[in-house]
This record gives sequence, structure tokens and C-alpha cells, in this order.
Amino acid sequence: MAKKTKEEWKVFENVFDQFTIRTLQSLSGKGHFDGLKSPISLGKEANVFTAEKGDDLVCVKIYRLESTNFNAMYKYIRNDLRFEGLSHQRRKIIFAWCQREYRNMMLVREAGVNCPKPIAFANNVLLMEFIGDEMPAPMLKDAPPRDVKKFYDAVIDNMKKTKKAGLAHGDLSEYNILNHNEEPVFIDFSHGTLLKSPNADELLERDVKNICRYFKKLGLDVTEEKIKKSLV
Repeated sequence: MAKKTKEEWKVFENVFDQFTIRTLQSLSGKGHFDGLKSPISLGKEANVFTAEKGDDLVCVKIYRLESTNFNAMYKYIRNDLRFEGLSHQRRKIIFAWCQREYRNMMLVREAGVNCPKPIAFANNVLLMEFIGDEMPAPMLKDAPPRDVKKFYDAVIDNMKKTKKAGLAHGDLSEYNILNHNEEPVFIDFSHGTLLKSPNADELLERDVKNICRYFKKLGLDVTEEKIKKSLV
């Protein structure tokens, strides 16, 4: 499939700023993808698109440079020991946030966590594996599992592996778990924080609370204490 021409990229001028378009062009020019295809989600911090790479699809996450609440990002990332000394400047924080998600995904993938494979990142753009068949896999909130206990056990197993990798996901909920063919896939590791960071316990506690709330709503006999014991 031919690479995007300069004229074709103009389609996105009303969606992204010129800096982001140049970043996308650079990643495309390096062969990571051919062209954006369609949106998957429009979030508070980022837009996620499918993109073509030959006959396959990849996923492109684009952190918005202007409307993103970079102060909230800084609040989290300033406690990350990997980003000590990060200056409180909008673009530097957003670029570091994007890099952090890439690094977190690499870290947990090595520990066996079921999450998209990270492919590349540059500035405010992150490329990763597309999760789905012909259509993107749905969020757990939109596709509750048929076998609740089996799915719950798989979620706990992935939480244990995430913790074993030395990371707290930090934003785990039915919004950041995909149900792909009745298997959980963890996504959105941008809040992921090393367990040795000062705010890690608080983030891990939040993950446990969210997972407990969701599965109790589905009728499963589970408590926060049971989940915590399972993660030890």
C-alpha cells in the first residue's frame, strides 16, 4: 500500500496541529504504518486510531498537545523515579507521558501481561499492536464476560504479573480492559508507576477497588481484601 502523500495528510489538518502531523509523517516514513484509517476512541488525553500497515492494522495513540491537562499528568509523573528532574513544561511532560506508556508496556509484556505490543513512539505519538479481529476489541464495560469467574481469574493473573514486573497500572478498570474473545487485555498504561515510587500504593489500591467494584456488580463474591491477598 502506498504511503500517504502530502495532499492526503491535509485531511487531518483540522484534527491535529502541524507538529503532530509532522510526527505522524515521520513515523509513517520510517515504515511503521502507511496511513491512519479510522478512530477507535476519543479520550480526555488522547485520540486512538487504527492505521494500515500493508494488509494489517496497527493502533496509533495521539496525545493532544493543546487540550490535554498536562498539570494532571505532571502530578503523576513527577513521582516516577524514571523521570526525575522533568521540567514543568507542557510539551516535555506530554512527550515524557507518551514515552512512559511505551516503557511501561515493554516492561509488563516481558512479564507476560496480556497487553498490546508497543511498536514505536515519537513525541506525542505511540504506535502499538491492534487488538481485535476485523473490528477493535470492545472495552469490558461494553462487553461483560460470559464466564465471569474465569474472566476475573484471568484479570487477577494479569494484575499479579503487572505487580511482579514492579509496576502499578494506576488506572485499571472496565474502561481500560478489553474483552477480546473472552480474554482480558490490559490497555492504557500511561498512569503506570513503579512500585518503588512514593504514590504506588495509592494507585495499586485504586486498581483493586475498581476491579472489586466491577466484578461485584456482576454478582461475583469478591472483596478488596481477597484481591489483595491474591496479588501477594
